[in-house]
Amino acid sequence: MASRNSMWGLCGILLISAWVFGSAIPAGAETLKCRIATTTTKDESVAVGDEEGHSLHLLVTEGLAFFENGEIAKVKGHVLNDRITEKGGQSIGYAIFTFEDGSTIVQRFQRLIVSGGVPAKVTSELIKGTGRFNGIKGTASGTSKTFPAGKDELAKNTSDLTFNFTLSPK
Repeated sequence: MASRNSMWGLCGILLISAWVFGSAIPAGAETLKCRIATTTTKDESVAVGDEEGHSLHLLVTEGLAFFENGEIAKVKGHVLNDRITEKGGQSIGYAIFTFEDGSTIVQRFQRLIVSGGVPAKVTSELIKGTGRFNGIKGTASGTSKTFPAGKDELAKNTSDLTFNFTLSPK
């Protein structure tokens, strides 16, 4: 009788362990790396007025994302920058990645603006997807670098990101 109860206890422990450890690992977790190159296509700014060079900018950026699996997506970003010339600042915004098949990923990001061409850390959340990315949840992180605009030019930006995500079951 004692060995029968021990067997049931062991089965219970195994069942609970499988449930706990199985739920800790997201099913179908995926990782994708990409390099993004964008150009600012619109820059509306207003001086804050508290110190020289402090401004708020509403930007639209457009470009391409080159994924390590060979896919290329169009990227359009809407960005709000709060910056002080020669000191840096911060950005928040949204990027929409549109793939050849029409599927999309929407990313909400934030980054510090670093002066002197130093790459800035980017953190973001993947908040929405359509098509084959419907139900996407995850993050993206990496670095971003802005190349200063020359006379009569708008800024250019590159980012290296790693996407970590899951897709909800269909």
